[in-house]
Amino acid sequence: MRGLIAGGTYPFRALALFLSKPVFLTYLIFPLLLNIVLGVGLYLGIFAPGWQWINVELSNFSDLLNQWVSTLPPWLNFLDEVGLGLGWVFRLVLSVGLFLLIGILLAQFGTLLGAPWYGKLSERIERLKTNQLEIIEVNLFQEIFRALKHELKKLVLLVTVGGSCLILNALPGFGSLFATIGEITLFATLVCIDFLDSPLERRRLKFRQKLGLIYQTLPATASFGLVSLFLVSIPLLNLFTVPICVASGTLFFCDRIWPKHFQPKLENTD
Repeated sequence: MRGLIAGGTYPFRALALFLSKPVFLTYLIFPLLLNIVLGVGLYLGIFAPGWQWINVELSNFSDLLNQWVSTLPPWLNFLDEVGLGLGWVFRLVLSVGLFLLIGILLAQFGTLLGAPWYGKLSERIERLKTNQLEIIEVNLFQEIFRALKHELKKLVLLVTVGGSCLILNALPGFGSLFATIGEITLFATLVCIDFLDSPLERRRLKFRQKLGLIYQTLPATASFGLVSLFLVSIPLLNLFTVPICVASGTLFFCDRIWPKHFQPKLENTD
């Protein structure tokens, strides 16, 4: 239970770190500018047409419902109010889904484009927290190949699990509930992968190993992922919360992963 609560506090710990050590803010200038440009593109390219689509589909749903209710006996007119309520529920669900999608895309592309600055920030935080820094050097071509392979495997994870959730949505009964839980779990996992990646990638871990560490650190990673997912899904504020969550991922690593898996063991000299 303590891990479940503590995991969700790391973004706020990162914010406290920035306030106590303003020098770290210098690593966020260019990533913030990139986030603003990327955010404007996402909101104009996805949010605006997505919101318009939601309004059109709900308007069509309302028209069809009104036509159907008009053919029913007068004592069933209350179905019109039920349909209105369902329309607002659908609007809420679709709107939340749209914000989550934009937040995930902002986190994915923001961390990728800002990787050089986030990497340096992560190194400074790790050195501060552990008094050492481990980097396994590779050449430029290996670096590019690893990055491409990493993104491809994230895409495969998104398509396979996301596709399964779409199938669940089509099932009657609790299908939509299970699909929603699956989608939130998927998005929280992707967020964990992105925000924990800097210290893990410095150690050149495989994608499967990174996932393994995330699941071995449950339930702390669950609350960390959910809180981070919420923060990067808040419109406009997410332009600033993505860098905070990147820093919080390194803090999480230093506190909860490094001591168990990477801290050098002291040899017994007796």
